[in-house]
Amino acid sequence: MAVGRKTALILGISGQDGAYLARHLLDRDYDVHGASRDAQMSSFGNLRRLGVYEQVSLHSVTLTDFRSVLQTLAFVEPDEVYNLAGQSSVGLSFEQPVETLTSIANGTLNLLETIRFLQRPVRFYNACSTECFGSTSEPATEETPFRPRSPYAVAKAAAFWEVANYREAYGMYACSGILSNHESPLRPPRFVTQKIIHSACRIASGLQDSLELGNIAIARDWGWSPEYVDAMHRMLQQPEPRDYIVATGETRQLEDFVREAFAAVGLDWKRFVRTSPRLVRPADIPASRVCPDRAKRELGWTAETTMSGVVRKMVAAWIEEHPGSKCTLH
Repeated sequence: MAVGRKTALILGISGQDGAYLARHLLDRDYDVHGASRDAQMSSFGNLRRLGVYEQVSLHSVTLTDFRSVLQTLAFVEPDEVYNLAGQSSVGLSFEQPVETLTSIANGTLNLLETIRFLQRPVRFYNACSTECFGSTSEPATEETPFRPRSPYAVAKAAAFWEVANYREAYGMYACSGILSNHESPLRPPRFVTQKIIHSACRIASGLQDSLELGNIAIARDWGWSPEYVDAMHRMLQQPEPRDYIVATGETRQLEDFVREAFAAVGLDWKRFVRTSPRLVRPADIPASRVCPDRAKRELGWTAETTMSGVVRKMVAAWIEEHPGSKCTLH
């Protein structure tokens, strides 16, 4: 490592945010290390897609194994640690509640305890979620109580309070980013936004006939992942650690996302989309509304891309990846 150059360790580097964050930090001359459960077997497709795979040092880490975490942090000696790991799907958390809680809550605790044990001046970022607030009729702030309605949100809420406890009890520089939904072409197909984009483009290309969804009346705040990793980095550059909501401040229904995705490829969504109670979650949040004013005021961060822009960027990316398709951006 060059003298004066910062070292960052990203847990969950193989995911959407991990890959974009790696690129963001490399652009700022960081020495970037990434961790995955099995670095030798993982393809790290997102890092390759962004053209940064060769620039990142990769390690195998099991977050639920304290010794594994300790060995990695002692070897890397990071200045900044970004915890983006753990089960990341709200829907899947209902099917895998134990895995969700263990990977998120226990994994975060092992990281915090390792940093405390090593007694190094590490700055720690934890990925939290606006899902923790539950349904909000008025925009939630950082002071709004959590009311989680999924195993995923319960796990994220537990990790949030672990971070707050270590910050207060041990004076650690540790903070959580409470992020709203944020998307990109790197989203796995199981996420509903990517499912919608792929289906709209495939239907426009004559490769698919219809799309089946669950409750499209739910409302969320959708942003653009590459912008959100910038906010993560800014949090760890502040004089004092503090938690921040990261969101666009615009709440839209999933039906709006569907409508705009199909309109972007020149189709009327009502001709191709049907809903099924089979795809409705056991419990869901009717509407998520949050206020990102603290991030704007203290971090100087504002989302530039709201839902409409997110949709068009994702459709454009699909078309670019399928040059022979009949799908065009309208």
